[in-house]
Amino acid sequence: MDECQSAIPAHDGDLHVVAAAHHIVKALGTTKNLSDDLRKILIDLDAHLSLITSNIDSKGGKGFVEVEERLKRVERKIVIWESDRIMIWDSGPKEASDYLEAVDEVQTLIDSLRGLSMNENQKQKELLHRASSLLQMAMSRLEEELIHMLVKHKQQSEPTYIPSPSSQRNVVYNESVVSLDNESAKEASSKNSCSDECGEYIVDLVPEHVIPDIKSIAKVMFASDYGQEFCEAFIGVRKEALEQHFDILENGKLSIEDLLKMEWCSLSTEMNKWTWSMKIIFGVYLMSEKRLCDQVLGEFGSVNSFCFLEIAKTTILCLLNFGEAIAMGPQEPEKLLRLLDMYETLADLVIDIDALFSEDGGSFVRLEFHKLLEGLADSVKAAFNAFGVAVSSNGSLYPFPGGGVHPLSKYVMNYISMFPEYCSTLNLLFEDQHSDVASLVSEPQCGPTASLSTSCPMACHLRSITSSLESNLHKKSKLYKDEALQHIFLMNNLHYMVQKVKGSELRPFFGDEWIRKHNAKFQQHEMNYERVTWSSVVLLLKDDNPGSSSLSKSAFKEKCKGFSIAFEEVYKNQTSWCIPDPQLREDLRISTSLKVVHAYRTFLGRNPAHVDDKCIKHTVEDVEKLLLDLFEGSPRSLRNSRRMMKT
Repeated sequence: MDECQSAIPAHDGDLHVVAAAHHIVKALGTTKNLSDDLRKILIDLDAHLSLITSNIDSKGGKGFVEVEERLKRVERKIVIWESDRIMIWDSGPKEASDYLEAVDEVQTLIDSLRGLSMNENQKQKELLHRASSLLQMAMSRLEEELIHMLVKHKQQSEPTYIPSPSSQRNVVYNESVVSLDNESAKEASSKNSCSDECGEYIVDLVPEHVIPDIKSIAKVMFASDYGQEFCEAFIGVRKEALEQHFDILENGKLSIEDLLKMEWCSLSTEMNKWTWSMKIIFGVYLMSEKRLCDQVLGEFGSVNSFCFLEIAKTTILCLLNFGEAIAMGPQEPEKLLRLLDMYETLADLVIDIDALFSEDGGSFVRLEFHKLLEGLADSVKAAFNAFGVAVSSNGSLYPFPGGGVHPLSKYVMNYISMFPEYCSTLNLLFEDQHSDVASLVSEPQCGPTASLSTSCPMACHLRSITSSLESNLHKKSKLYKDEALQHIFLMNNLHYMVQKVKGSELRPFFGDEWIRKHNAKFQQHEMNYERVTWSSVVLLLKDDNPGSSSLSKSAFKEKCKGFSIAFEEVYKNQTSWCIPDPQLREDLRISTSLKVVHAYRTFLGRNPAHVDDKCIKHTVEDVEKLLLDLFEGSPRSLRNSRRMMKT
């Protein structure tokens, strides 16, 4: 050091002062309970005083005797661990402290020797070379110790069992593959939420008591200009640990070509894994990794953010590439809920991502995830539009058997019943389309008197979907040749829609007015069915001569025969028709019975003289019982029925 060289004493009195100071420093160094910083200062001061003495001695011919002795002492402390492969920090805190002190002393000797003018002093060059080699040996050992320490104390956390105080909404699906083209649609999905927000949950990736040991190695290696070696070792271990956690989440490294070829069931699983992995990786592991980097490297400036970025980069790019591939791919209707999950997850995390990568080096991470968020928003809107188009354009070549609830109705109503979970997101994404869609929906809920729920963008979009469904159902009803069955089909499907709205979280978005109108619609089809089916049958029982008290026997018998034939024809056809809802089926049977049985009973009551087994085929009680067989969806015949009567 220049200061050492310029401060060489010139008189014997000065030499005594240096010797006394040296003695005091050595005595202070033996004091217990010294702080690490103070002990380091004393070691440095001791080395400087030794070099002053050595430099004086070299002028007198004694050379660097004391420096060499000091170097030999620390050399023994360092080299001894090279022959003993037991890890230093595993041996105990004293051994670790002694080793770090020895390394500090070597570094101090190197700094002091470099600070002296060489002046062709061969001994000085030799000592500097020995000290530098010794330091390199110590740095290699500290690197090994660091890796061993990080690996040994790596905390194993199973993401499945990580609790979340307010953040981890675990989305679970139970779904069937849905194809609108072949009408094999089933209930789209069921969603369970553990919570409504996504936040952070920090865990100890390395036990708290190990952090000071890692920091002590970092300080020594950075002070010795081996910071790069420390960073490489630290990054290597922590990067591997993060990738192991990522592998536990079972995320495959898939290209966009792989995703395009993938069956929907498999792709759905992968999308769900991505959603869960984003929450775990960003909300748990990267938050925890950032804290670990701050604890270990916080005092080393930009090195901290560099190491964190290098640790996280590979995993982040994996997640980013998958998200971009999904956003770029075709947006089929069945992807909608999964895309919403992906969008909401990233929207919840983007603030954390900005905070984690706030430095200039992480700007590309922030930028790419913001671009992905926009891409997913566009994908959600595209998938929703595709859903609407698929509903309106779904075609059929043949009528649905029995006139029951069409699979398209089940698919659409079960699918949209999931949307209230995403109300805030859908309102945000559809805000720019709200006025256009609202103008297409005729219900007054979108007008000036609408409530907040029924007039929000999502509500108008939902009603536009059900409006398309109704139009499609009317087209499908025309496939039935029997007009009565057309009304049964529309009654069933409109009733199903109303019940789905009334019994779910859809109700606030459709409103009571919508329910009232659609109740009236299916009830109108119920009345139309009765008119088309039974009016002509009952008309057969009408008295052709109202003025007479009763019919002739032949006329009576002819009317009974006509009624029986018409009734049996209805029975044969409509036992195969289906009304799935028990209450609706019972209501229609009662209504029909009131009309038909009452007319039949009145007719027989006006002609009591002709009522015998030879004239009538069915008693009133028979007709009542036979009406109970209607709408069960199982064809029946009266041929061998015990209710049949001989003519």
